Amino acid sequence: MRKSSILILVLLLVTSIFASGCADSGDEITELNIGYQPSTHQIAYMTAYEKGWWQEDLAPYGITKINEYQFPTGAPEMQAMMAGDLDVAYVGAAPAITALSQGLDAKIVEPVQINGSSLVLRPEYEYESPEDLRGLKIATFPTATIQDTLLRDWLRENGLDPEKDVTILGMTPGDAVTAISAKQVDAVFLPHPSPTIIENDGNGRTIVQSGEMSPNHACCVLLVSGELIREHPELVEQIVKTHIKATEYNLANPEEAAQIYSNKTTENVEVIRTSIEEWDGEWITDPAIIENSTVEYAKIQSDLGYIQKPLTEEEIFDTSFYEAAINEE
Repeated sequence: MRKSSILILVLLLVTSIFASGCADSGDEITELNIGYQPSTHQIAYMTAYEKGWWQEDLAPYGITKINEYQFPTGAPEMQAMMAGDLDVAYVGAAPAITALSQGLDAKIVEPVQINGSSLVLRPEYEYESPEDLRGLKIATFPTATIQDTLLRDWLRENGLDPEKDVTILGMTPGDAVTAISAKQVDAVFLPHPSPTIIENDGNGRTIVQSGEMSPNHACCVLLVSGELIREHPELVEQIVKTHIKATEYNLANPEEAAQIYSNKTTENVEVIRTSIEEWDGEWITDPAIIENSTVEYAKIQSDLGYIQKPLTEEEIFDTSFYEAAINEE
């Protein structure tokens, strides 16, 4: 009996050591999965990729391959992150909040930009006030995205019930552009460059910019998995540094940023340059600029019934990597 007990203990010890060794080896990562959307909001990701900065800057931390995944909107991107398929996501703050409220283990570590979406109305309609939208069909991003959240809140603030007084249709940007071009919807509320593309084709005109709906509102952010934050903080800090470098480069070289976007998406470069010149968006890197409006999104989503309760700033953000990055400059 004693011998069998000793044998069991030995087997348990060996199993424990083996499991520990597997965990240690699992901590080493060589590939990074990054999600993004084809919007001028997220050119920082594209610039860092085209310039080779992701590969070059992250190589010292053992990363040998960057796997990029493109998504039409934030909802499917957050589904992929919740499934464990993404380590890092360039995504709207609103879908990030929805995912965090559903248990996603992640934090916003950096802002990407503010404002940058436009409400575009078909040219045959007159517009003087939000009341003129009553009874119209408006295409925007799906439920709980930045655009959906902003649009519904703005309509409510202007005396319109988003459930009764207008028809809001959730679509991808490509489908929404097609819908307004085919006169299947009367208006769209989309991030750039879609508004400029619609205007360039003569299918609509901008009547309200998102910054008019909510001045300096948070839009896209850099969301990082909790596992990466806990197990590879030095890698996360470098991701933030590379994002800052790409953002500053784009701010200094907007025409080249437009060319990089065109290279990535095949959109007409002149249309993209016009979009960057005319949008009310701004690429930023300081989290303090978006903290209040992001927390406000959580309150709005709670009011809309998208999430059960508002999230706190601490539940949404980890700004320590930004602070470490700028203190080293």
